[in-house]
Amino acid sequence: MTTPVLSLQDAALSLDGNAGRVNILHDITLTVTKGETLGLVGPSGSGKSSLLMLMGGLELATSGKITAFGNDLTDMDEDALARFRCDTMGVVFQNFHLIPTMTALENVATPLELAGHRDAFDRAEAELEAVGLSHRRDHYPAQLSGGEQQRVALARASAPRPQILLADEPTGNLDDATGAAIVDLLFGLRDKHGATLVLVTHSHSLARKCDRVVRLRDGTIAEDIQQEAAE
Repeated sequence: MTTPVLSLQDAALSLDGNAGRVNILHDITLTVTKGETLGLVGPSGSGKSSLLMLMGGLELATSGKITAFGNDLTDMDEDALARFRCDTMGVVFQNFHLIPTMTALENVATPLELAGHRDAFDRAEAELEAVGLSHRRDHYPAQLSGGEQQRVALARASAPRPQILLADEPTGNLDDATGAAIVDLLFGLRDKHGATLVLVTHSHSLARKCDRVVRLRDGTIAEDIQQEAAE
């Protein structure tokens, strides 16, 4: 029997824009199960990234309910959400979000230190080695290529041993060859830690690797397709 790790019930998101209130997501009901790889696809502006942000508690639902491992994210304040993400989730962004004044090693170790891990730097070194970047540990983000920066971001996301990995267009700013290498690493880290993986992508080949694909259109779920993941 599959175990739900993420559940959204009638979740909606509205944000204030220059033209007034904008409805981003409407009545999203969705369950993600343990160990599943879920791809979120759809045209630009369909709400894919916003849905991922709701799942990670990085955006607060305007209405509805979101639970992760039985915890109601819609009932947590910002501090509680931050602690919960630190304990259970790893997040990878398209634009890397590395701290420019920190080395690769420090970028991976600092979140671990803040979470109270005494072995933060040892664990960070191990994760950089796992993504093939131990030789670049003392380099700053500006000294790294886009692919190398994304590898650091992957190491940072996987270092806390997350139960859920969330990835927003992880190959969006990379060339095809580098993107393919990042995908292999992402799925390898998922397998290594037994994590549930939810990713936003425009890539058809990446979507085909997922167990399940949810297609969004105009802020709603248009399709929810179970598929056999490609080898």
